[in-house]
Amino acid sequence: MSAATHPTSIHPTAIVSSSARIGLDCFIGPYCVVGDEVEIADGVRLESHCVVDGRTFIGAETHVFPFVSIGLASQDLKYKGEPSETRIGQRNKIREFVTIHRGTAGGGMLTKIGDDCLIMAQAHVAHDCVIGDGVIMANAATLAGHVVIEDRANIGAYSGVHQFCRVGKEAYIGGYSVVVKDALPFALTVGNHAKCYGLNITGMKRRGYPRSAIDALHHAFHLLLSSKLNTTQAVERIREEISGSPEVTDLLRFIEASDRGVTK
Repeated sequence: MSAATHPTSIHPTAIVSSSARIGLDCFIGPYCVVGDEVEIADGVRLESHCVVDGRTFIGAETHVFPFVSIGLASQDLKYKGEPSETRIGQRNKIREFVTIHRGTAGGGMLTKIGDDCLIMAQAHVAHDCVIGDGVIMANAATLAGHVVIEDRANIGAYSGVHQFCRVGKEAYIGGYSVVVKDALPFALTVGNHAKCYGLNITGMKRRGYPRSAIDALHHAFHLLLSSKLNTTQAVERIREEISGSPEVTDLLRFIEASDRGVTK
């Protein structure tokens, strides 16, 4: 159904393709541009001067602030116009001047953002990135192509994550950091180049993790970072000494799946 038949508010200066699909109770503000293959779910709000193009889906109740661009062509020089996609989940807040680029043939044809994320002003999400739920990217945080950010990770202001790196669940990346290897889940990772400074205990308490989970991870991080064991030896010791902790299982899964190596 075309945008013109939806009971939604479109400012007279906005340019919305007649083939775009716009949900109920949306707001499309002044000077926005919405392309032919865009689908916007119910309750989405685009403030002024937003550009949404390409094969892009924006989930319900997402709020997009002025001067954001979503779904535009990748900056990857290998991108040749293939019909790749951008998918954004529900209830996200995408602040001013954020840029989110569509996927490429070399990375699965998809850039994806989960639900309930906060992407602060001037942040950049490059082609083929996959971002989980509840992620926070602070001002001007930058993800190169093919980056994976797991659920509820926090990327500090002006930090950069190298292409093909992963940032684990509940990880905290300090401001102005440069991440060139996989950043461990539940950990504090800070610096240029980034180093791991152990378990993010404060963050885990704020998230309501039980004391048993915190103690198990604290012991695991001690073996990884302070025991003079290499990573393989530390993983073996963790398996021997810690059992029954789903958080430690997540940590080991992340380490064993790493291609670039983990930040220690």
